[in-house]
Amino acid sequence: MAPGAALPTADGFAGTLPESAVDAVLRMALQEDAPYGDITSQTLIPAGARATAVLNAREPGVLSGGAVFAAAMKLTDPDAVVDLLVRDGEAFAAGTALATVTGNARAVLLAERVALNLVQRMSAIATKTAGFVALVAGTKARITDTRKTTPGLRVLERYAVRCGGGANHRFSLSDAVLAKDNHLAVLSGGDPEKLTAVLRNAKAHLGHTTHFEVEVDSMAQIEPVLAAGVDTIMLDNFTLADLAAGVALVAGRARVEASGNVNAGTVADIAATGVDVISIGGLTHSVIALDLGLDIGLDMAPGTRSGAGPTAG
Repeated sequence: MAPGAALPTADGFAGTLPESAVDAVLRMALQEDAPYGDITSQTLIPAGARATAVLNAREPGVLSGGAVFAAAMKLTDPDAVVDLLVRDGEAFAAGTALATVTGNARAVLLAERVALNLVQRMSAIATKTAGFVALVAGTKARITDTRKTTPGLRVLERYAVRCGGGANHRFSLSDAVLAKDNHLAVLSGGDPEKLTAVLRNAKAHLGHTTHFEVEVDSMAQIEPVLAAGVDTIMLDNFTLADLAAGVALVAGRARVEASGNVNAGTVADIAATGVDVISIGGLTHSVIALDLGLDIGLDMAPGTRSGAGPTAG
């Protein structure tokens, strides 16, 4: 594929997983895992052996990373044949075969751990996100991630959130203004009355397409922030009562985001206050890998034997 092209994904996510970014992650991971080759497979597995492997689900979930799994296998064996049986964003039951791969046995074993690590983590994120999305069904609240992602894996983890039905917050510090409590403390010295002028002046220096969001931690800050004409106001660690009061006070003058103390037991009540967005760092920073396994069968070519010794491959 051409540089900058997108890997083929499920229909709803087409064009959203850049091939170049995936390739960079995979190459880095393989260099870390096998800097000088896989001496175990080179020692035990004949160079000409073929393998067929099945990616099996050992627990239910929502798939994300099928194309990443395939790209990992293709990176170690360009001639490998990968068949994705479940699409990204699709729910599956325990025992479901998610994908099959047939290729050079050494290459499949070389890619196995990297491919599994990534698809397990991405599917865990998609599954967790889908759970939160289901809990706020019937409200206008959107579930979004945060920048609390694994360094180097943000493009994959953000994609996984979308596979689970969530949305993405700003991708990086370069994408939008988000003035948080520490910024405001420096700028205003803690005086809400100074906020409007400071924020209005800052916004005047931005391009017209740049989103401007401000985090507040008290009701007293809401009006001064709104007066600056911000696009989104984040109500951080507000009680449910204060969230509802904050939504009423904003009255449609800006998008309202809720953050802090969001979990499976609180998210429905937070959504019921009328907020537009609920951001959850836990979608990415504390997931437990979904239990997926790669079951491999070797097909030895005639006349080959194990223990053939290491080769240049």
